[in-house]
Amino acid sequence: MVKKGAVKGQVVSDKMDKTVVVAVDTVSRHPLYKKSMRRVRKYMAHDESNSCHVGDIVEIIETRPLSHRKRWCVVNRLESTRSEVAPVVPAEGGEQ
Repeated sequence: MVKKGAVKGQVVSDKMDKTVVVAVDTVSRHPLYKKSMRRVRKYMAHDESNSCHVGDIVEIIETRPLSHRKRWCVVNRLESTRSEVAPVVPAEGGEQ
């Protein structure tokens, strides 16, 4: 169970309106074998401004139920995968 408070994860889907799916990694030790186990849990989080995209690292916090499966809200975007530079367009009539 994830304790209340902010958790950090990566956006894996942004196809819905005002909703993103965030994958949160947790690493724990196996109680008997003491081997590290990595678990991934996916949460649906509310993104009011539709500013998060796939690959972004975001911070989410637990909130009241917003829909059937949506109980988390995006607090802020920590890292963005998209660059803010405009793409370069090739000139017309160039060499081939």
